[in-house]
Amino acid sequence: MRRLLVPVAAAFALAVAAAPAQAGLFSLGPTSVASGLSPWAPGCGGPGEAVASSVNYLNAEVETHVAVNPTNPNNVVAFWQQDRWNDGGSHGSLAGFSFDGGQTYGHSAPAFTRCAGGVGNTGGYERGTDPWVSFSPNGRLHAITIGFDNSTARNAILAAFSDNGGATWSTPRILRFDNPRAVGNAFNDKETLTADPFNASLVYATWQRIISPSERASQRGFENASSFFSEAYFARSTNGGQSWEPAHAIFTEHGVLNQVIGNQVDVLPDGTLINGFNLIHGATNRKGTRGFNVALVRSPDKGLTWSDDIFVNRLLSDEVNDPDDGHDVRTGDILPDWAVDRSSNPATRGNVYVVWMDRRFNDPDHDDILLARSRDGGLTWDAPVVVDRAPRGVDAFTAMVDVDNQGRVAVSYYDFRNDVPGDAALSTDLWITHSHDGGATFPDESRVTTTSFDMRTAPDALGYFVGDYTGLDHFGSTFHPTWVGANDGNLVNRTDVFHRAAG
Repeated sequence: MRRLLVPVAAAFALAVAAAPAQAGLFSLGPTSVASGLSPWAPGCGGPGEAVASSVNYLNAEVETHVAVNPTNPNNVVAFWQQDRWNDGGSHGSLAGFSFDGGQTYGHSAPAFTRCAGGVGNTGGYERGTDPWVSFSPNGRLHAITIGFDNSTARNAILAAFSDNGGATWSTPRILRFDNPRAVGNAFNDKETLTADPFNASLVYATWQRIISPSERASQRGFENASSFFSEAYFARSTNGGQSWEPAHAIFTEHGVLNQVIGNQVDVLPDGTLINGFNLIHGATNRKGTRGFNVALVRSPDKGLTWSDDIFVNRLLSDEVNDPDDGHDVRTGDILPDWAVDRSSNPATRGNVYVVWMDRRFNDPDHDDILLARSRDGGLTWDAPVVVDRAPRGVDAFTAMVDVDNQGRVAVSYYDFRNDVPGDAALSTDLWITHSHDGGATFPDESRVTTTSFDMRTAPDALGYFVGDYTGLDHFGSTFHPTWVGANDGNLVNRTDVFHRAAG
């Protein structure tokens, strides 16, 4: 089904895209709405999709990602969870595809779940989670999601591709399938997908394969689970997503209570792969690293072999809470985000950047957004810098990083700086800041949301939840922040996906 929403003057968006990069605030285009009401009916996941305590937030979108077609700057695709459950996952992953630079959107869905028309192990799952999209250099769009059942132990990493900008999709491919009831709780979690920017035949996927607990357990509970461990899994396609080589572990930190979450592959200008993640040491204190750590591994041969882990920095995030009543706000507090400079700027080309939430420069209960930079392909790292401008004692959270074709580094994040203590709303905004000196300084920021939204209207899934991540991509010198915001007080349509060009 195709649905077009919120038409806006095309000339304005084109003017933003054509504006030259320079120091100062971003020029922001109009805000558009990428999502709409759900195309799926209640109960579409089948009789086992819920238990008595399950709550489905019909029409609620969360956790959007975004990709811009490198062959067509007008083709912007957002990809999100549709109809979020309170106890994990959604009815499925829905795509909003635009052919006018993100002004209006049609909708489509890879058949990853029953609600989206999926069947069998390739898509007949009661729920879906963790949507991600990436374009190959030839314009083929790749999507990935985790399909899983609520009533059984089945779960799988599923990928599909589109050759018409997200309008229709291939039959899903299974990258990894588990049905582990007999051997305990094996769950594939927090996957991402990266299309190689230099070779349209190569596509990479990575995730953590965990043994207890499941995605629906508290994320902070991972560190303290009595029998928990996980390892970084990797799969590769060498024919543009038509088929995938067998998935396998590329990094294991042996021992219970250790975890490798937030895996994300990126590609250096020389073709070297990095896979960055949060390395959690739940029991061991190797080199003083008990807890959360930003780390990565490297592959010089397109994923055939991988290095030992390289330590970047500690990840000292704290939980985010409603400042009035302490209610949990679920964020990307344990997920770093990564970007590589593949620009034509000789001063910065090859730099690697990573952002994460961290309290070390704030007070003990609130997070800043930190960025660290590597100038040698991820081998060594500079000390992190604070990039947000939230006041001390105010949380900044859920950061994304990207680099444009001139080497400008952009970081987006939410914060609560405009919240009024004690009022009826938890006022939340999205911001974007950028660096013109290779990530050394971030002298200014722009407010992306035109008005604050009330986080208390968002679905409650282990806390108020708009996603563990947002979307941030670019074409040329124009960035495309894409995020989930709440429709204040609207309990029928709690959230939507929004897009705004920034250049």
